[in-house]
Amino acid sequence: MDALWLSPFYKSPMKDFGYDVADYCDVDPVFGTLQDFDRLLGEAHALGLKVLVDLVPNHTSSEHPWFLESRASRNSPKRDWYIWKDPAPDGDPPNNWQSFFGGPAWTLDEATGQYYLHLFLPEQPDLNWRNPEVREAIKEVMRFWLRRGVDGFRVDVLWLLAKDPLFRDEPGSPLWRPGLPDRARHEHLYTEDQPETYAYVREMRQVLDEFSEPGRERVMVGEIYLPLPRLVRYYAAGCHLPFNFSLITEGLPDWRPENLARIVESYEGLLTRWDWPNWVLGNHDQPRLASRLGEPQARVAAMLLFTLRGTPTWYYGDELALPNGLIPRRRCKTLRP
Repeated sequence: MDALWLSPFYKSPMKDFGYDVADYCDVDPVFGTLQDFDRLLGEAHALGLKVLVDLVPNHTSSEHPWFLESRASRNSPKRDWYIWKDPAPDGDPPNNWQSFFGGPAWTLDEATGQYYLHLFLPEQPDLNWRNPEVREAIKEVMRFWLRRGVDGFRVDVLWLLAKDPLFRDEPGSPLWRPGLPDRARHEHLYTEDQPETYAYVREMRQVLDEFSEPGRERVMVGEIYLPLPRLVRYYAAGCHLPFNFSLITEGLPDWRPENLARIVESYEGLLTRWDWPNWVLGNHDQPRLASRLGEPQARVAAMLLFTLRGTPTWYYGDELALPNGLIPRRRCKTLRP
């Protein structure tokens, strides 16, 4: 074990398990205090462990002071920090973009008469990364944690930061069929992997480089769900480790040696001599390995992950072949739809 990645612990209403951030620079009381974080960081470093924290730059909580100011009026200085659009002529949302959690990616703000964009929950409005003030604010958040001594960031939904400036409707997907999520109805030509995203990644990398020194490079790990030929472009943009989810997306549904070999060979064949591979088999968004494969195969999967060339990312608990847990509804403060 070389490093810990901590999922979000920032102040949050917890509508999406902390991925709805209300204050990027403080710890939610449910987890402790900034002093507790500093102690954890110090003890991890004393043990030779690096610590990566989760950066959530695509959206904030609807309770974040930035959004509260943005929605206060159309003339707010922070209005353009988020993505606001007038309704369509019939009063409907501005276009057909869909939320990852189902339904339109737009919510009408009755007070100002405009819709705001949220690719996730309505309580998670998307920041407008085309606004340089937003980019500078997020870079200052990065500097806040880098000054405290963190070793890098796992960047949430890195491939979604830029959106089409013309807000065009997304075309229908020929692969959609009843039973699939709403978002699968469309091909996401205008909400994912836009050309400007690479420039934003380079800006974030420059901040990491400000704090890097010989023997201690600060690292960016990017959450990016894209086909491998598009995923590897993020290396050149400056992301040290664009998360390679191919063992999850292509391997777990088809857990045969010949399919796994094909995935490994395809990925390795796309890397340049400067790109360091990485592999992932589980995370907080996926069912447990043991529940997918059974305990014996989950242990074989661990052997595979830790013997492939590159950096493995291991979800805590999978090393024990833990199955999915069942949390009674009465114990849940909030639930995703």
